This record gives sequence, C-alpha cells and structure tokens, in this order.
Amino acid sequence: MTSEQTTWAKRFRWISLIEGTSFILLLFIAMPLKYTMDMPEPVTYIGWAHGVLFLLYIYLVFPTARSLKWGFSRTLFALMASILPFGPFIFDRNLKKSQHVDF
Repeated sequence: MTSEQTTWAKRFRWISLIEGTSFILLLFIAMPLKYTMDMPEPVTYIGWAHGVLFLLYIYLVFPTARSLKWGFSRTLFALMASILPFGPFIFDRNLKKSQHVDF
C-alpha cells in the first residue's frame, strides 16, 4: 500500500470504529435508559453524536473506496455495515485481513 492509501485506510478505520461504538452505546445504553428509566437525555446527546459520525462515515466510504480500489461489493458492504449493529467492527476485521497490513 502507498502512504496515501494507508492514510485513507487509517482515517476510515478510526471513524468506522468510533461510529460503531456510538451506535452500540445508542442501542444498548441510551435507548434502554430512555424507555426503562424515563431518561431521554442520553439519547439526545449520544444520538446527535452518532448522527454526525454516521454522516462522516458515509462521506468517507467513497473516497476511501476509490483510494483503496475497492470493488462494488466491498463498497456496498461498507455502506451496509454502517446500519447494522457491530457491522463496522466486522467490516474492519475483514478489511484488515484483505489488506494484509496492521493499521
């Protein structure tokens, strides 16, 4: 991988893992607090952060795919991973295996 490709891969990986973590926090901590303890504030803040990170993730998929020469199926997998719980983590593991480098 060139240094530019490594930069894109690292950038995408960091955003992917942070976005995935925010989604897990939203689903498994904030939402239960809202509906079981009548505490809507965590959903407000974590949801807002997750929304921003989700948009950043989607925004970075396409230039990363272009830089790393992903095919249609890998790009689609990256997009689908953003809407599934634990999807970004699974995609990250798949990406590390296929690129044969440790970011």
